[in-house]
Amino acid sequence: MKVTGTDNKIADFSGDVIVVGVYEDALSPPADQLDNLIGGSITRLVESGDITGKPNEVTTILAPSGLPILRVLAIGLGKKEDLNLRRAYEASATAAVALSSKKVEKAGIFLDDFWPAEMIEQAIAGALVGVTGQDLYRKEKKQNAPAELVWSSATEEVLEKGIALGNAINLTRSLVNRCASDIYPATFAEEAAVVAENHDLNIEVWDKAKLTEENCGSLLAVARGSVKDPRLVILRYNGGKKGDPPLALVGKGVTFDSGGLSLKPSDSMITMKCDMAGAATVLGAIKAIASWKLPINVVALCGCVENMISGDSYKLGDILTSRSGKTIEVLNTDAEGRLVLADVLNVALDEKPMAIVDLATLTGACVVALGTDTAGLMTNEPDWCHEIEQASLATGEKMWQLPMYPEFGEQVKSQIADVKNVGDGRWGGAITAAKFLEEFIDDTPWTHIDIAGPSFAEKPKPYCSGGATGFAVRTLLELARRQATS
Repeated sequence: MKVTGTDNKIADFSGDVIVVGVYEDALSPPADQLDNLIGGSITRLVESGDITGKPNEVTTILAPSGLPILRVLAIGLGKKEDLNLRRAYEASATAAVALSSKKVEKAGIFLDDFWPAEMIEQAIAGALVGVTGQDLYRKEKKQNAPAELVWSSATEEVLEKGIALGNAINLTRSLVNRCASDIYPATFAEEAAVVAENHDLNIEVWDKAKLTEENCGSLLAVARGSVKDPRLVILRYNGGKKGDPPLALVGKGVTFDSGGLSLKPSDSMITMKCDMAGAATVLGAIKAIASWKLPINVVALCGCVENMISGDSYKLGDILTSRSGKTIEVLNTDAEGRLVLADVLNVALDEKPMAIVDLATLTGACVVALGTDTAGLMTNEPDWCHEIEQASLATGEKMWQLPMYPEFGEQVKSQIADVKNVGDGRWGGAITAAKFLEEFIDDTPWTHIDIAGPSFAEKPKPYCSGGATGFAVRTLLELARRQATS
């Protein structure tokens, strides 16, 4: 899809569809201009209650008189005083979903002439996400991106940044949506290598031999049951001053999770291609950070394995020796993500980072606690967690901090090893998983983000098809931007 900008008036647009924004309490300037051109149709629909301007409401006006276009899409923007980055992203994405339901050659987006640059960037990214579905393997696609999308009031720089962000989110979504026979540790590493080449990143890939040499016994144990060898992918973006400590982003990349010997039931296994969403999010984030050329050093580490069953699968009761030297008692082979992250977090410490953020589809318990739209935050450093909270508030990606009381840490102490990979029973499972991870980060400021709920939507939303959402790419980009300018 070609995305271009225009300074032309709405009356000069020549194409198939025009998208305009409508607030609850007023028409946007472009909607007002268009209303005059098409004989007051929008005003009449507002007066009749057919258009309310409520967030993400889409109203179609077919073959309006006065302009040589096929359709007008009026997208609700909510109350003007409540407009924020999330509202702009979702409104644009919602309009794009509606656009993509039919084949369109050329569409013009005229939401509001007076939005600030950062809002237009988010809206452009939203449009790219909205026109891209999860129907990667369908012979006939349900969604079709317009051949050309023309964006009003966007400078070249804003266009480039918005497109880069949208592409980064869609990379994350594509990796998660692809089946586990396509995306497994080796092919994930290949995808990362393409990102590295395109964005001048340093890349290091540890194969099974290197992981063995580095004593990554915890990660390797999870990988033992699969014929697909594991990988640790390390990407470095050096946009800051030489010698400045990097921001470390760590992602869980379990490309398929059968549960191992603690086998999942079939219904729970269906979506387990998405268990690598943490790694995919980290890859998307460093791609966006590099595209925006932010003045900061960032290292991204993706631990990729398959958790499968074979005669050599790791077993309940096994004692693993992690890279840090700490020993781990295995009491559930379906609590594997934390075993992978234990070693990857230890590797991250070698980078001497300013701080660490890890992302993982780690626990169903977090979904029980916070639902499917909110990620859980758990930390050893409240000030660092606050930085992430502020970035998430700016983008509108919902995150909520859970307590990390010492008593939860007592639950992961083992009688025969240093730690065990589950807590005592089912209660507080998201937190006990985080307390396990905390054992492997020393004193480095660290926050764990459990994205099990919002990373994958089983049903479509108005602004995104079902499947992978690309959740947290925007927050990590905003976090890096704030760290770079602080």
